[in-house]
Amino acid sequence: MKLKNICLGIVCVAALSGCTDKMDYHEYTSYDKEYVFSDFGRTAGFVNNIYSYLDYDLLGTTSLASACDEAEMALTYSNVLDYTNGNWTALNPKSQWNYYTPIRAVNYYLKNAKDLDFYDLRFNQDYEEQMNRYKRYQYEVRLLRAYYYFLLVRAYGDVPFTTEVLTEKEANSMVRTPASEIFDFIVNECDAVALELPIKYSDLENDAAGGSTNPESGRVTRGMALALKARVLLYRASKLFNESEDKELYKDAATANLEVINYCNENNIKLGNYTDLWGADNWKASEMIFVRRVGDTDDPERTNFPIGMENAKSGNCPTQTLVDAYEMKDGSEPNPKDPYTGRDPRFAMCIAVNGDKWPNTNPDPLEIYVGGRNASPIAYATPTGYYLKKYVDGSTDISASTSSGGKRHSWVTFRLGEFLLNYAEAAFKYFGSADGKDDKFTMSAREAVNKVRKRTGVNMPDFPEGMNHDSFWSRYKNERMVELAFEGHRFWDVRRWKEGGVKSIDRVVITKNSDDSFTYTRNTKSLVWDDKMYFYPIPDTERRKNTNLTQNPGW
Repeated sequence: MKLKNICLGIVCVAALSGCTDKMDYHEYTSYDKEYVFSDFGRTAGFVNNIYSYLDYDLLGTTSLASACDEAEMALTYSNVLDYTNGNWTALNPKSQWNYYTPIRAVNYYLKNAKDLDFYDLRFNQDYEEQMNRYKRYQYEVRLLRAYYYFLLVRAYGDVPFTTEVLTEKEANSMVRTPASEIFDFIVNECDAVALELPIKYSDLENDAAGGSTNPESGRVTRGMALALKARVLLYRASKLFNESEDKELYKDAATANLEVINYCNENNIKLGNYTDLWGADNWKASEMIFVRRVGDTDDPERTNFPIGMENAKSGNCPTQTLVDAYEMKDGSEPNPKDPYTGRDPRFAMCIAVNGDKWPNTNPDPLEIYVGGRNASPIAYATPTGYYLKKYVDGSTDISASTSSGGKRHSWVTFRLGEFLLNYAEAAFKYFGSADGKDDKFTMSAREAVNKVRKRTGVNMPDFPEGMNHDSFWSRYKNERMVELAFEGHRFWDVRRWKEGGVKSIDRVVITKNSDDSFTYTRNTKSLVWDDKMYFYPIPDTERRKNTNLTQNPGW
């Protein structure tokens, strides 16, 4: 396990800056715990560094969107292709083991940062404010630790678990703890810290109760605690972790996800415009529960803008499989000669097609037909017939002469739309019916899905009453693929459902005819899938250090 003694080298970040909208990271190194925890700024920096491990998948060259059926990576040298080409092994493990680093930092903080008073600051005007921040830190880091354990269990199933600060020898002799026990720990931690965290940091007032004249955002909240619990309980109920599909676990999941929905209703967190989910100000969108701030960057644009533009790489190209998930608004079948007109409005918001003027900085409409300026046979042109819009800022100029380094990007960790769908899934599995409900669950699975489909700017037709079991389940999975596209869910959903993984993706080849019409020819690319891929392999390097670590089946 990569668990080194923090006293030998702590990488921290400075305290929060005066900005109210993000944490400003400035690294420094310290070698002594008394030094770190004798100063509020250094203590805050230690906590902020724990935040720095929060995950995000902003559609770079290793995005998991291209490790499932959402997208195909155009850059044939990208190692994300290892997930689907047979090169994924315990020696090439795509390791998630690094989450033990912040987990150990949390354990270290909780052991060594107790009962601090920062006495030297007692005459400072903001002393009370800083002390109240310090008092919240213990709850913040406990929630972060719970989240990091979720990321590990999601990937590996049973994993080593501890809340103690271990020596290297102790760490490298641990055995794997059952996933069910870790799920219980996460749920209990969420319950324990939720009421100790604010709903919004901006709601805190500078008074004796412990408010702040400099509200911080980007920190974990009560909503994140409820959201993590709800997501964890859905995973625990899913077949990957619940082989018998015990309905009581789905009842627990439905209860927790309904609690998130009610929390959102009570705190004016509501569905808004779908396109508000990305862009420089997406962290302000009305349905956000927790957003991971990434900062100013143009990497998503450089990676995913269409080939043929200066500095563009094509990147994660949406598949025809994903395109097929976007229903026609009138319920009809797509016209083979005009396959995009009349689809779910989310399609045009997320996916760039032949003839689109995309991005804004592109002087010409896209030519994705064979021989076009954005298509084969140009090296690294889209292999699927599409380019990506979602999470990519179309107003960004990446040309060498004008590039400004990009705009703010933030990763959506938890938002209301997910929890309406989570609730729908759990309620459906519990009742065995899309229309089932009772005095406790007064909203049916079908009604929850329809709330998402009726969101501003989308307004898709309702799922009808009386859908049979297979029809609802198929369309629910389809709806989830569409609503949560490129938000980091699909790769994990196809695993927790345990319905066979991803064995192929569909693409389209577009040819231009002599009359300027187009022909769309579908083809299928086979992917390597083995059921061992439901879980990641334990990295071989870790098993060499710790012979007590058993390997996941098949690896």
